[in-house]
Amino acid sequence: MSDGINKVVLAYSGGLDTSVILKWLEDTYNCEVVTFTADIGQGEEVEPARAKAEAMGIKEIYIEDLREEFARDYVFPMFRANAIYEGEYLLGTSIARPLIAKRLIEIARETGADAISHGATGKGNDQVRFELGAYALMPDVKVIAPWREWDLLSREKLMNYAAEHGIEVDFAKQSGKSPYSMDANLLHISYEGDLLEDPWNEPEEEMWRWSVSPEAAPDEPTYLELTYEKGDIVAINGEAMSAATVMETLNRIGGENGVGRDDIVENRYVGMKSRGCYETPAGTIMLKAHRAMESLTLDREAAHLKDEMMPRYAKMVYNGYWWSPEREMLQAAIDQTQQVVNGVVRVKLYKGNVIVAGRKSESDSLFDESIATFEDDAGAYDQKDAAGFIKLNALRLRVAAKRRK
Repeated sequence: MSDGINKVVLAYSGGLDTSVILKWLEDTYNCEVVTFTADIGQGEEVEPARAKAEAMGIKEIYIEDLREEFARDYVFPMFRANAIYEGEYLLGTSIARPLIAKRLIEIARETGADAISHGATGKGNDQVRFELGAYALMPDVKVIAPWREWDLLSREKLMNYAAEHGIEVDFAKQSGKSPYSMDANLLHISYEGDLLEDPWNEPEEEMWRWSVSPEAAPDEPTYLELTYEKGDIVAINGEAMSAATVMETLNRIGGENGVGRDDIVENRYVGMKSRGCYETPAGTIMLKAHRAMESLTLDREAAHLKDEMMPRYAKMVYNGYWWSPEREMLQAAIDQTQQVVNGVVRVKLYKGNVIVAGRKSESDSLFDESIATFEDDAGAYDQKDAAGFIKLNALRLRVAAKRRK
């Protein structure tokens, strides 16, 4: 089977699944394969993927460090929106997929490939995210999703295929492998499968990789001062940092203080409920601090309108519509509000909690102490004005009450 496909760009990790996919693509489609491996902060060395691809005879190999682009152009814009899906999920896996899809398409254009391929299964959200992104950027691209085509639907079958075709598998690593399906990047690490498939089971402590338990966190709080410019953190404790460095720093310090663990049952776009556990230390801190900065600098109605738009925005990201016109429209509106989100937020991290301990903005604060004070405001606010304000707003309620009477 070729279907006119001569060259395919494969999102390649170097693990068992994508190594089997690489060989399967060559055999099934009689095509050349280009591999693409991205470092988006997963915390694992990506260069070994080059050696594995070379050993399998691949001539065009892309290994790229995308951490800065990921943080700057995807995570930070999403956090300007305070995006959170179904009240809990900080969209760590969802936000990585548009970037990977974009590079797959760019590499397909560079290499003259006819198709792209990924290792997402036919049960999950990622197949949707990858492919919606790909089609939005290259409408006529062909997408090969092996999990929707082949019969290698168990780990045993994958291992047997690897053995039959001489695909090298690190058996020592495989035998010591976590029983969980995990996905990691600068924003989070996720865990699914094994005992988590029963939503009644509490996650085992040994599962967590990035954070200590709140009970084991230090007995003394850690304070951080986060400097914002136009809605983005640009410095921590006065030290200027790039977007990726901000996230790496907050992940480390947050994890040390037990911040960022979550256990969620979420509604997948494909229709099923799924239970997953997540560690998102940086994102947990960023969401709390950003809302604190906005509370001081955003106009009330602009802030409330943003809150109304946020669930829709979060659903777009979760379902894979990052490259859609509606997400770009909302992003433009959100980014406009962020022009005044400048200042410093002080947070206290203590045993899994993120507590806002102060906020200030020299240029854009809308907080007027002379008006808000409980002491004598020296005429800055005439309290008598409130009587008319209340009566006008109560007019419809009074009319309705008289009718009922």
